[in-house]
Amino acid sequence: MNRPDGYKLKGCDPFYEIMPHIMPHRYDATNYIHLDIDMDSISKYVNQCREKGIAMKHMSVVIAAYLRLVSQNPHLNRFVINRTLYSRNHFAVSFIAIKPVSENGNNEEAIKLYFNLDDDIFEVNRKVSKAIEETESASPDRNNAADRFLQGLNKVPGLMRGIIGFLKTWDSLFGLPFSIIDASPFHTSLFITNLASIRLGPVYHHMYDFGSTSLFIAMGTPEKKLTKVGETIVDKKVIPVNVSADDRVASGYYYARCFREYKRYMANPSVLEKKPDKIVRDENVKVRNPKFIVK
Repeated sequence: MNRPDGYKLKGCDPFYEIMPHIMPHRYDATNYIHLDIDMDSISKYVNQCREKGIAMKHMSVVIAAYLRLVSQNPHLNRFVINRTLYSRNHFAVSFIAIKPVSENGNNEEAIKLYFNLDDDIFEVNRKVSKAIEETESASPDRNNAADRFLQGLNKVPGLMRGIIGFLKTWDSLFGLPFSIIDASPFHTSLFITNLASIRLGPVYHHMYDFGSTSLFIAMGTPEKKLTKVGETIVDKKVIPVNVSADDRVASGYYYARCFREYKRYMANPSVLEKKPDKIVRDENVKVRNPKFIVK
């Protein structure tokens, strides 16, 4: 049975069909990966863009690199719900942005953005910059769709457990309507938290058992680290990144190969300026109606 946000995969490796039954919960199946991303290369590229009048954001580079990775490695855009493996029919990223402090002291806003798999880094930056600028300039008490979704769940505290249970059951059996999925930051291809913004090191973030997020990236404060470049040991500035990944959607070898490729994109972001030559998709997976893609 297909869902509003994904297509059931059939004829996969039997190992992937069995694993969701052995590990029915996402937190059961979480693997943890540490990466050191070359901060010097990213900063150099961002400065080069700014010299050309392009206000490139570091977050845009992080997202564009992962988007390019998924465009060539479709297993990363899979998810498991109700012991069933699906391939997502769109690509979305959720992250937390800082907004003016409201009267209740809340200064965080969950942002969820959609991207086409062939978006180049400039298009990614346009969408990210627009979303962040709207958040930073908004009224402290403004709420976006994700905030309204979360606040709606809190309106009846005594029924919270029942509401969440109902939504999880509905999502598990049939898939929530796309209008709810669209508002939920937990139904996303990738969730990012940038702990450097609050001057913390990276954490291995928990995986939500609600929604469809199969990958969580936590970035920490940049630090100096001795790194081997060829035969030379150099002191480089790196971004420590901790990844929490659902083991049921891809093998350890697949993840290892993908993240080596991801580090290469991050070390040379200029390759992301061109659209990919082709998009590699899971077999028989269709693309979500473009009206759900933010332009």
